[in-house]
Amino acid sequence: MTTSPDRALRRGHIAASTFFFTNGAVFANLVPRYPELKDALDMSATVYGVVLAMNPVGAMLAGVAAATLIRRFGSARVAAITSALLAAGILAAASAPSVLLLGAAFLAAGAMDAISDVAQNANALRVQERKGRSIINSMHALWSLGAVTGGGIAAGAIALGVPLQLHILITSSVFAAVALVAMTWALPGPEQESSATGEIRIAKAAGGVTPKVVFLIVALLLIAIGGGLVEEVSFSWASLYLSDEIGAPASLAAAGFVGLVGAQFVGRIVSDLLVDRFGARAVVTVAGVLIAGGIGLAIGVPTVWGACAGFVLAGFGCAPTIPLAMQQADRIPGLRPGVGLTIVTWLMRLAFLVAPPLVGAIADASSLRAGLAVSLTGGLVVLALSFVMPVRALPRAK
Repeated sequence: MTTSPDRALRRGHIAASTFFFTNGAVFANLVPRYPELKDALDMSATVYGVVLAMNPVGAMLAGVAAATLIRRFGSARVAAITSALLAAGILAAASAPSVLLLGAAFLAAGAMDAISDVAQNANALRVQERKGRSIINSMHALWSLGAVTGGGIAAGAIALGVPLQLHILITSSVFAAVALVAMTWALPGPEQESSATGEIRIAKAAGGVTPKVVFLIVALLLIAIGGGLVEEVSFSWASLYLSDEIGAPASLAAAGFVGLVGAQFVGRIVSDLLVDRFGARAVVTVAGVLIAGGIGLAIGVPTVWGACAGFVLAGFGCAPTIPLAMQQADRIPGLRPGVGLTIVTWLMRLAFLVAPPLVGAIADASSLRAGLAVSLTGGLVVLALSFVMPVRALPRAK
């Protein structure tokens, strides 16, 4: 029986949404249980940070293969299979008997996550092109919703005393199966080149690269890093901060991470409307204030509710920074489409590689509260550089 074009598009939209949701949920199930991994393998904060850095290392090594795989096998198939392999990597991390094997598991998981990230964006852009309207921001919001769901499941498992390996075995199996089933609903037809696959190819500038262009790229990169550090540091350290520094019970240690990604979800849902109403510059300015203020509250009021409230504010702040910085990087006059976006994307990954070990080293030398100040600095950078964003949303440079 032939599927009608409208029905195929609806099913394709559901499949694309599912890829984003499952990608967010798979990793987030393990994040609140990071303190258990750290204690089980008796890791110092520095070693813990280095192990977590294996995730972006894997992402940087494998990301360049995404475009080739998508052209060869299709974005939906690549997104589904790498999501299932990501789930396997998370299960391996939860079961790792040594620091070395834990690092290897995070390396593999990071590699699969990077390829899945590009593939699911490419697949969503196929749907967007067919629908004739923007859906990509809502796709990223669904990733945040998946992260909230995963974190909530983990918090429930901790409260019920479900062993770590059993919890991750169940959730990884379920979400891997969901991703593979979603593949059968994906848009049919040949793969088309999209901006998502183009992001990982280095192109030459259309003309001379002026000092102004270099400055804009650096400024937008720092805005993306400033916002992204909040997410990266919170994924790695929020649960540990609440459990070790504040003394929250294990069932509440996930609350900071869940609160941040929940606020990020809401922030991404409303960001497009706010940019249309107030302009990108105003939105990024407020984002910088919320990031700095939120992290300042989390480390300045070291109680469970003070920390959670601070992470929520920071989640609202970090929500629009990376999408808006990438959007503007792709619109820099004098560069071909994709060049600025490629530069910002790859250098941002490099910064995220450095962040976990840096926070760990500061935590060992002083305290985790001092280490979290790295995110506060990121908010101040976002605030200071918000002037490079347009007052109003601008059309793509021709």
